[in-house]
Amino acid sequence: MKPGATGLTRILRAAGYSWQGLKAAFRFEAAFRQDLALLLVLTPLALWLGEDGADYALLIGSAVLVVLAELINSAIEAVVDRIGDEPHELSARAKDMGSAVVFVALVNLVMVWFFVLVY
Repeated sequence: MKPGATGLTRILRAAGYSWQGLKAAFRFEAAFRQDLALLLVLTPLALWLGEDGADYALLIGSAVLVVLAELINSAIEAVVDRIGDEPHELSARAKDMGSAVVFVALVNLVMVWFFVLVY
C-alpha cells in the first residue's frame, strides 16, 4: 500500500490539488475559460428553459461535460508538451485524441439541448 495521508487529510489535500488544477486551467488555457463562460451562460438558460429536474440535469450536465473534457485535453497537452517539442506521431495522436474528447462533448451538448428543448 502506498504511504501517505489518509482520511480527512487525504480528502483535503486532494481538494487542494483539484483547486490548483482548476486555477492553472483558468490561467493558462483560453479554451477552458471559453468553455467555462459557455457553462456560465447556459446554466441560467437551462434553468429558464427546462421544465423539471431531469431537464436541468441533462442541460447543465452536458455543459459541465464540455468543461471536464477540456480539463482532460489540457492535461494531456501539458504532459505531451513537458516531454518535448520535437514532432512525434504518438504525441500528435495523444493531442488529437484529447481534442476529440472535447469535440465529442460538444456534439453531446448540442444533441442534448436539441432533444430536451426541441424534439
